[in-house]
Amino acid sequence: MRTHLTIPMHSFARFLLIFAVVAAGSAFGQAIVLKDGNRVFSSEFSIQDGKIVRTIQIGEQKATSILDKRNIDSLEWPYPAELTESSDLLAKGKTDEAIAVLLKGRDFFQHFEGIEGNWYIDIYFAYIEALNQGGKFDDVVKSLPALRALKLTDAQKMRLRIIQLDIERQTTSDYTAIIVEAQGILKETDDSAIGASLWAIIADVHTRKKEWEKALLAYLRIPVFYGTQMQRVPEAELNAAKSLIKMKRYEDASSFLARIVESYPGSPVAESATKEKAAIAGMKNVAEEEAAAEGKPDAAKPKDGQPAKSTESKPKA
Repeated sequence: MRTHLTIPMHSFARFLLIFAVVAAGSAFGQAIVLKDGNRVFSSEFSIQDGKIVRTIQIGEQKATSILDKRNIDSLEWPYPAELTESSDLLAKGKTDEAIAVLLKGRDFFQHFEGIEGNWYIDIYFAYIEALNQGGKFDDVVKSLPALRALKLTDAQKMRLRIIQLDIERQTTSDYTAIIVEAQGILKETDDSAIGASLWAIIADVHTRKKEWEKALLAYLRIPVFYGTQMQRVPEAELNAAKSLIKMKRYEDASSFLARIVESYPGSPVAESATKEKAAIAGMKNVAEEEAAAEGKPDAAKPKDGQPAKSTESKPKA
């Protein structure tokens, strides 16, 4: 007599879901693939004193051995958590924390450099970009030779040009050449990450030249046109607010700074915004023509025998 096993439809659907989850976990789990076809999952090894130490559970006992890199065929590793976490931290204005996360990831994947499926170059590149964004230019310059020696993709080579241009911005006063180069690269690509980086450079050049309105518009391009590059937005918004202060649009700047404090709580960007807001507390906008007149040599001359009036607004008591 043949017995048929009947599985309720809802139970069968649940079984398929569980199977899919388990299968996905197996397919996308973090593992070292050995040349003999075996896999060593991330829970079974660690990096100790620069060596890959494999741990094997035998009954209630554990045995360890050193895994020879020559026996490794490839890595099965999904998109690294370090890249996701660092991007999130940068979007919150926490640059130093993002750098620390990427440094940890770089040190880990460095042990697998040259092995297929390794994320070392991607994380190392992101680490250098975070250093650059955080203004740690000495560290960037020291790291460039090692970065250039890596096998970079065309996209990474383009991003390297941005880093080099950013370094030139710090070391030369030929601002016109920098802007021309930046605008030239913008015409070559529609990559939003590159676009956001270039406009940050252009905006900073205008700031150095004290062209406040041009700087403001350049900084604002980043959140408006490159909003997906969230790691660039907090700093761009802070610098835009600082440009408003330089333009003596104190009330506008104060509102902008208040929003930054609210948007990025606990971050260095929020701390800077709080200090800037306190410094202009109660100050009113200065009319554009008056602000422009303040920069002219004859602005302070008396008119019709009357002493010139100050256009600087005083804080409220």
